[in-house]
Amino acid sequence: MFELDGFEAGRRLAGVVFAVAVLLSPASASAQATTPDTGPGADAQAPAAPGALSAQARLSVSAQFANDRRPIKSGLNWRILGETVDGSAPKIIARSSESEPSFSLPPGNYIIHAAYGFASGTKRVSLGAQGLRDQVQISAGALSLAGSIGDAPIPAGQLTFSVFVPLQGNSEGRLITSGAKAGEIIRLPEGTYHVVSTYGDSNAIQRADVKVETGKVTEATLHHRAAKVTLKLVASAGGEAFAGTAFSVLTPGGDVIREAIGAFPQVILAEGDYVLIARQEGQVYSRDFKVESGSDRDIEVLAK
Repeated sequence: MFELDGFEAGRRLAGVVFAVAVLLSPASASAQATTPDTGPGADAQAPAAPGALSAQARLSVSAQFANDRRPIKSGLNWRILGETVDGSAPKIIARSSESEPSFSLPPGNYIIHAAYGFASGTKRVSLGAQGLRDQVQISAGALSLAGSIGDAPIPAGQLTFSVFVPLQGNSEGRLITSGAKAGEIIRLPEGTYHVVSTYGDSNAIQRADVKVETGKVTEATLHHRAAKVTLKLVASAGGEAFAGTAFSVLTPGGDVIREAIGAFPQVILAEGDYVLIARQEGQVYSRDFKVESGSDRDIEVLAK
């Protein structure tokens, strides 16, 4: 389902290694809409041989979804790799982020790699003096994720998502991306994924398996059962909160869920029973409380 960025698939396609007499000239590449690979870590380019400019041909490429051959118009990153004489790994000689780029290259054998988010397609081509127009097919779709409590959507800034590929019965076998935001378009190869949604920064977590289909955006909303509580240490019910109080939220079994310091810190917690401990000037106070989904409220600890 996945194609490795190391381009081993491309190497296996090249059954016979062809000598390329002239590498891409930086001067000629700069005249194109595409960008040669000159960034940090880029492979060095050999100087163009005399007459190389006149010997170049145009390679035009585009991508389409594998299922229905619809063109992919955005989100693409292209790499053109040149085969080497000594059989070593192909070298990146040009890049582009256009939807349908054209490259001016010496005739020879090349590997086209098109990345679409976390999905990609690879194809080996032979470029003749007359030029070539070719397409790469990609089996990919996308995810757009959101969260809610009941019918109320959760603000995008309070949610983060992690996406995993299940492996051998392990739903979180391989992490694809973490920290994704609600509404973000996550481009992925076709397949089934395990999504983990975190509301806030404590224990309000929901999970779901979702299927991504080629050429489609799968919209999934994960329904949380949680609430936002405001922690306070007060001298009397409804009184002013003491500043600089250290709070600890524990499960009934004593596991620490969240710690916070302040006069009235806010904590998002999953539905359930908790113990709140407040520390102020060497004194320790506590109370039990319950969180009900969708019921945001103050939790006061009396300093007595």
